[in-house]
Amino acid sequence: MADSPMADQPDVSFDPDRYDAVLFDLDGVLTPTVEVHKKAWRQLFTGYFAEHGITPPYSDADYFAHVDGRPRYEGVRECLASRDVHLPEGDPTDEPGTPTVCGLGNLKDAEVNRILATEGVQPYLGSVAWLDALIAGGTKVAVVSSSRNTRTVLAAARLADRFEVVVDGVRAAAEQLPGKPRPDTYVQAARDLGVPVERAVVVEDAVSGAAAGRAGGFGLVVGVDRGVGRDALLEAGADLVVSDLAELM
Repeated sequence: MADSPMADQPDVSFDPDRYDAVLFDLDGVLTPTVEVHKKAWRQLFTGYFAEHGITPPYSDADYFAHVDGRPRYEGVRECLASRDVHLPEGDPTDEPGTPTVCGLGNLKDAEVNRILATEGVQPYLGSVAWLDALIAGGTKVAVVSSSRNTRTVLAAARLADRFEVVVDGVRAAAEQLPGKPRPDTYVQAARDLGVPVERAVVVEDAVSGAAAGRAGGFGLVVGVDRGVGRDALLEAGADLVVSDLAELM
């Protein structure tokens, strides 16, 4: 596919015989937890911007531009920088709400956990159908997510038993793996599965994730349009875009 945006869907399809592994992002791909995260980010920045007189007000456009797909603290840093606001980095042990990048990130994390505990999460039916079909056909699978809540979400969605390989925000921090749009976490997942990147598929709903798949030289990058827009995913690096993963069955 060309590097420029494409008006029409490229003539690319998923052929299971060409690939040995499929690497899934979590939020927005397997589970609708992107809405949980959007709600938590909105609550964090709407309140913080209003309290400190920061303009313009936070909007969902900020989520897609500065937060979507990024590690949590990077999302805080990027969104604040978009308003020319720069806080001390702080430490991951900062109490939620501490006026540091980590403190604000931890406040957002606390809200995500509250929502998950009270409301739960149901996976996308089409995603689970395709996932189970892949597993039944012998394709290896992994989850690659910048979220530190990945294992909590997988357990809440009853998907944990399907994935032996999980590269999440906790592991990325421990192993100093750069987050998306760098490809390192996806490359590590492929390595864990024993599959070369050219025989692996990346599935992403975020622009930063699609860019990571492109940068890593993966055999196929599938975009799932949950709101960011098909053209944006194609421009970032997706080879094809679907609205539901059941379309690939």
